[in-house]
Amino acid sequence: MHKKIPVKKTNHYKKRFWKNFLSTIILGCIIIVGVFVYYFESRYQNRVYPGIFIGNIDFSGTTNEEIIDYWSKKSQPFTNTVFTFKGDNQVATLSGTSLDLGYDASLSAVQALSIARSGNFLSDTYLKYQALVFKIKLTPLIKWKSGELDNTLNQLAQEIDNSPVNALFEFKDGRVTAFKASTAGQRLDKQATKNAFVNLISNLPNTPDKNQFITLNILPWEPSIETQDANNFGIKELIGQGVSKFRGSISGRIHNIALAASRINGVLIPPNSIFSFNDTVGDISAATGYKQAYVIKSGRTVLDDGGGVCQVSTTLFRAALNSGLPVTERHAHSYRVGYYEQGGWKPGFDATVYAPSYDLKIKNDTAQYILIQSEIDASTYQLTFSMFGQKDNRVVDISPVKLYDSKPAPPDLYQDDPTLPNGEVKQVDWAAPGIKASFNYLVTRNGETLSKDTFFSNFIPWQAVYLRGTKN
Repeated sequence: MHKKIPVKKTNHYKKRFWKNFLSTIILGCIIIVGVFVYYFESRYQNRVYPGIFIGNIDFSGTTNEEIIDYWSKKSQPFTNTVFTFKGDNQVATLSGTSLDLGYDASLSAVQALSIARSGNFLSDTYLKYQALVFKIKLTPLIKWKSGELDNTLNQLAQEIDNSPVNALFEFKDGRVTAFKASTAGQRLDKQATKNAFVNLISNLPNTPDKNQFITLNILPWEPSIETQDANNFGIKELIGQGVSKFRGSISGRIHNIALAASRINGVLIPPNSIFSFNDTVGDISAATGYKQAYVIKSGRTVLDDGGGVCQVSTTLFRAALNSGLPVTERHAHSYRVGYYEQGGWKPGFDATVYAPSYDLKIKNDTAQYILIQSEIDASTYQLTFSMFGQKDNRVVDISPVKLYDSKPAPPDLYQDDPTLPNGEVKQVDWAAPGIKASFNYLVTRNGETLSKDTFFSNFIPWQAVYLRGTKN
């Protein structure tokens, strides 16, 4: 008779079996995983984990030195690149060599080797999985000497930057005693230019051209006080200028030019009124501060008070023409004067004055005041008259000068001069043939004729004049 085994005891043995079996499986898996991890980590110790790319290159399993070597070699073509920074009138170049331009190989190596090596088990494991299954791509960065670029931009800024000028307008006793028109400046936007350089650099690996150009970003720099904000006369801007040269003038003549110009400087011409040169300058004599200088009088070159004042009237005549203003009275010189043809001026752009017979009169036919400003540059022997007002779309057309009926100059003339040392010879006039000159002057606005005139000059032949010193 067989003995029965209790069912309860049998179930106990089955449960124990399966428990041991599962434990063995789990332990085996742990051992396998551990062995795999150990093998994986050993293989990739100090090497890039699988699935990590720099650019489009797979750097799985590479070392720090291998990454640096690869990108250093890829950097070599950059040294041949030349960068040209161009502005309106400024050019600067930088070479890849001077910039030490190339891939930042060390940074790429550090980035690639640091992935999944933070020390956090979960995040590192996740990154390894991401790289292995989905790939991780790093961007190779390009480096350069930023200090070299900054120095170049700073040098360019010194050439380009021009601070704006705020307007100045002071009025006293019927005359503008201090005036300065506002002018806009400019400055180099160094950051924007640098950004353009960085954008170009980022595309450099795909560009075979070794000559790269960067346009300088130049910004306007507006004044804080505009001309129209500084006065109550509607004066806003420069409307015209006239210039003349007086190289070779004696000191007395230069003094008279400066004095007569100062009498006109700061004068305001009201709208629809006429400016008179003689009335504005006043008496021209030793009593009013003028010195003796050579003038043409009675067919000879002689010393007289105020010699050189006609240089001022001539320059103002040119300023009026260029401003598009009507010239209601103008008289040409009897003889060609060498000073008035300096700087390439043709005969005929002159105006003589001699009170009370000869005057220069200019009409302000604009709706705003006109301010006259004079400036003398002693270094270049140049007188400039500037007229400020408000432009009204008028267009000035001055025809080419017509020269005709030329006649030869008389023989040279020598005159004794007691003010020059004995034996010294000084030329004060230059031989010029007689000639007739004329040009047409037309001013229009929106198709309407504002001024139409022909300026005529009849210059008789003039001889070269030399002063012979007789002073002991």
